[in-house]
Amino acid sequence: MIYPHNRRTFLGLSVAAAAAAALAACTPAPPTAVQTGRLLPTDPLITEYENKRPSTGKTVSKTLTPQQFSTTLAGKKITTWGYDGALVAPTLRGVAGDLLAVTVANRLTEPTSIHWHGLALRNNADGVPNVTQDPIAAGTDYPYSFKLPHPGTYWYHSHVEMQRERALYGALIIEDPKEPLKYDKDWVIVLDDWLDGVTGTPDQVLKELSQGMGSMGSMGGTPSSPSMNQGAGMDTGHMLMGSSSAFLGGDAGDVAYPLHLFNGQDSGTPETFKAKAGERIRLRIINAAGDTAYRVGVSGQQLTLTHTDGFPVQHTEVDAVVLGMGERIDALLTVREGYTPVIALAEGKDQMSYGLVSTGTGTAPGKDSLPTNLTGKVVDGGQLTADPAVTLPSKKPDRVHELRLTGGMMKYDWGINGRRFDMTKPFENAFDLKAGERVEVNFVNETMMWHPMHIHGHTFQVGTTGARKDTVIVRPKQTVTVSFDADNPGQWLTHCHNAYHAERGMMGVFSYLS
Repeated sequence: MIYPHNRRTFLGLSVAAAAAAALAACTPAPPTAVQTGRLLPTDPLITEYENKRPSTGKTVSKTLTPQQFSTTLAGKKITTWGYDGALVAPTLRGVAGDLLAVTVANRLTEPTSIHWHGLALRNNADGVPNVTQDPIAAGTDYPYSFKLPHPGTYWYHSHVEMQRERALYGALIIEDPKEPLKYDKDWVIVLDDWLDGVTGTPDQVLKELSQGMGSMGSMGGTPSSPSMNQGAGMDTGHMLMGSSSAFLGGDAGDVAYPLHLFNGQDSGTPETFKAKAGERIRLRIINAAGDTAYRVGVSGQQLTLTHTDGFPVQHTEVDAVVLGMGERIDALLTVREGYTPVIALAEGKDQMSYGLVSTGTGTAPGKDSLPTNLTGKVVDGGQLTADPAVTLPSKKPDRVHELRLTGGMMKYDWGINGRRFDMTKPFENAFDLKAGERVEVNFVNETMMWHPMHIHGHTFQVGTTGARKDTVIVRPKQTVTVSFDADNPGQWLTHCHNAYHAERGMMGVFSYLS
């Protein structure tokens, strides 16, 4: 039997019978655009597709309040932004087919939005300002309403500039009413790299990085603190140089972070998950970081990988798994007596965060006693094989798009096909497609950096039998080919999930034509 379990922020969400069509009608219309021939979020076809999705007839309701608040990290008081005044946002849970009705009560001093990462949902609920909706103005409320389309581990976050680099993110778990996986408890784990209020703000970091490597000598930045390990390599202000990961193919990241968080906790105060020896825990691991991949594992014990980005894979035993920003991994862990550290190493940055599984016996290990490397069989989600139940049927592509990932650190001018995305002109150089097509996408990385590439509103297959995903690691000078069925009309963003690369232009739009 499954016993769903979550950390202290588990929500007992209100679930009640409701008319799905009535609540869906409450969703404000997104902005219109003078753009002929494109299926915009206001098109009636969007509602038609939503109405065809399976429904349980139940509604999961919640109000989320983005706001400024104060907290303490690593003994330092900081002020940041988050949902409901906490670093750890509410975990939303529902069943596939439920209607999710979330009211965003924006108490920030600037506009915001919520993107529901990984969901093939209705286009006008995707949460991308100027593409699928107007920004949610400061001091106003906005209702999101859509059916939860498919089970799995997902998350939600702001899609306005650098807001996700604070604490404006949380987990979204969609249960399978016919769940085939056997486990006793589940533990939602959200990983993040953190600097806001400690060494600066995300906006200050973006401003510094935007000057490029050529101006490093004139960067002010915040000097490194002896008490805050800034990571491997040389750091100048907030720019991190020299971090390296053989697994990722070279440079591991751009930003020097003082902290890495495991469910909002720094390594001085690790979270503890209580279980009994012999129980099987489903780890639902989410990388919400802006610039850091995490290598996750348990020293001396293998994990069984079962899902990536919400979709099942052929079960694989590994010593560790690497998650790029935006990726999720589900893994089974059999509990041993005593304390079991679940370690998340900041890939290529010589830093870590961790949490503990405890059976109530033994003594909790300190950080200094934990291993600083996880070796053996190490994979990422893009290297797994899809479960046959979710493998796309073989089909010749109707349309092929090449997305060359371009730019570099020297000018910090990231882009796609040599162009930096302009959010005020979202359909310029769009990647056109039509409903019903099989679409092949070739991510061609021409840069010296790795990029976790994400497509909104769809899941794709890596190669011909690879995992079904929505975010995939593309290593330097390599090409990753993915395919998806164009079965969700609208306008859908694609971008690097490195927050700074995306903000500097590595974005585009997959645009359905009428």
